[in-house]
Amino acid sequence: MKERTKNTLTLALGIALLPPIWAVLSPYIGVATGAVALICAGIYVANGNKLEDAMKITIGFLCGDIWSVLALKIMKILEWNQNLELFFTLFILGGMAVLIAKPMRKYVFLPAWLCGWAIGLTILTPIGLEKMGSMPIQVGISMIVGVWYVGVGVDKFQRFVLKLFA
Repeated sequence: MKERTKNTLTLALGIALLPPIWAVLSPYIGVATGAVALICAGIYVANGNKLEDAMKITIGFLCGDIWSVLALKIMKILEWNQNLELFFTLFILGGMAVLIAKPMRKYVFLPAWLCGWAIGLTILTPIGLEKMGSMPIQVGISMIVGVWYVGVGVDKFQRFVLKLFA
């Protein structure tokens, strides 16, 4: 069997097996945002499955999660025209994320921060600040699971299976 075919089949098996386990188990541990893990795993994979970057990708996602809550709090405080609030908040926080992450690129992956912020805003905005409860924590858990269980886990699983059949 060709190397490329083996890689494709083992990756397909890993993707078919591991993410669905998380999807089934996540509601049982109180995490309603299980699908976030797939998005976060995608960023990890798009970065080349670099295990050495997994922690800074995780930190980036968690910064984005915090940023989404901060954005909603700022917009709640401002009481301006809704479009003006949105523009101002995104302008300031987006610029700050870049200015903070760039000199700390050894510890924080900026694309994950921005993606995590977008994920958080997408989930939290319709819920609203008053009713979000533990939702930011659930999003954060899914982000961590996405990088480590789905991203790193599928990569390790694939390598293990490839070694078994080498």
